[in-house]
Amino acid sequence: MVSAAPLPLSIFTVLLLALRSVLGSEDDSVEETETKASQWNYLIIMATVFIGYLTVNGMLLYPFKIAAQEQEEEEEEDPIVLRNFTLEQLHKFHGREDENTGQETPVYLSLEGTVFDVSNGRDFYGPGGPYEAFAGHEVGASLGKMSFDSSFIDDLGACSSLNFGEREELENWIVKFRDYRHYPILGQLIHPAPGGNDAIVSAEELRTADGTQGCPEGYATPPIYVAMSNRVYDVSFGGVEFYGVGRGYEKFAGRDVSRALAKMSFDPSDLENTDTSDLSEKQIKVLNDWIKTFEEKKGYPCAGVLKK
Repeated sequence: MVSAAPLPLSIFTVLLLALRSVLGSEDDSVEETETKASQWNYLIIMATVFIGYLTVNGMLLYPFKIAAQEQEEEEEEDPIVLRNFTLEQLHKFHGREDENTGQETPVYLSLEGTVFDVSNGRDFYGPGGPYEAFAGHEVGASLGKMSFDSSFIDDLGACSSLNFGEREELENWIVKFRDYRHYPILGQLIHPAPGGNDAIVSAEELRTADGTQGCPEGYATPPIYVAMSNRVYDVSFGGVEFYGVGRGYEKFAGRDVSRALAKMSFDPSDLENTDTSDLSEKQIKVLNDWIKTFEEKKGYPCAGVLKK
């Protein structure tokens, strides 16, 4: 917040005193009235000088400048935190009403794995628009081929087999989105997502996947593993702003947090001790609620099962 500029109080005080002195009354004589008329002229000159002083020093419009600056600061958006997307997560951003919130969702498109927020082009890509079939999908091959054939939608691999002309067309679309329409880039589509219920994640792999390691090719951000009840979730798919470096749950990155989340605890001892056998029934319910949130609400992909 910008502080108010100091006003020239001395000049302002003089004007107030002058105004007080020239205010007439019914008892004034003709001579006194003429004298005060001259004082009015003097006051007008002083007021003109005062306004000129404010104008030259930029103070006359200062309140308006402050209001405009405060509005501009309010309109400034937070920087985008890049994330990874699963195909299932991307499908939720179709521009239609969200069944849970009742609110319209943003409109996202993926072009050869790069996810754009095209909400400002809702008339084209949102419900009722000519490209609404592309909303919430990977459409690199579709745009490269200029085709609405459903077989190309969500086929990320098809982008690698485009011919020269199709490749050029796709690149033109990417340049249009990025440089001309200035659609924000939100992250990368990873499809298929690695891991799964059959994959095994060692304790060392869990510990090193804390978001500070190198970023794999094709990813927008390094994987961040969080384990609960022997399942390992990659929360880089939408949870970087919670579990990433410097975020509120940073301590949980690369850890088995079953006990900590069940107890809603940041105590280091609850991160070191992963035993859940002594948890109360209420705490077990809290843990199961967290698992449900990870899997159903957030859609974090399972990176594997934690090896004991």
